[in-house]
Amino acid sequence: MKRFLLGFIGLCFLNTLAVGQIYSTNSGTLRFVSEAPLELIKAESKDLQGALNVEKKTFAFKVMIKSFKGFNSPLQQEHFYENYLEAQTFPQAVFTGKVLESIKDGNEQYRAKGDLTIHGVTKEVIIDVNLKVAGKTVDFQADFTVALQDYNIELPRIVYQKIAEVIDVTVQGQLQLRP
Repeated sequence: MKRFLLGFIGLCFLNTLAVGQIYSTNSGTLRFVSEAPLELIKAESKDLQGALNVEKKTFAFKVMIKSFKGFNSPLQQEHFYENYLEAQTFPQAVFTGKVLESIKDGNEQYRAKGDLTIHGVTKEVIIDVNLKVAGKTVDFQADFTVALQDYNIELPRIVYQKIAEVIDVTVQGQLQLRP
């Protein structure tokens, strides 16, 4: 019984130490899908950078706009970079916020409230995120939508049937405990 209690106290102490640590990644994935009446557009970046501070409950990710690949054609990719998201002027999309609930070990659904900046426009959003906290790793996945109008992304009338006004976004990856 004494061994059990000492072991249990030791595990609690180790868990408390891990709580103050920061988890991060440079290789998460951000995918988006535009499902419009005349065209389906999908692209992804595998260069998502993200961080989670469990103790402070802060969560952030960013992705460079020009890291997206997988468009239907090179011309479509060029229009995405230059005409719609204006990557030269607005090179990245960023989310910074706080997890609203206390973070626990295991697989749980949380809400992250913060600022999403796309195309130079910042909007406060709440994103549902699934976190699987397991020792030195945290797996994450969030699915949300982005309305182009909210971020001043203008579509020429000629492409209204080819690009959705609301884009589906998935962010996922694995954060590693920083040494």
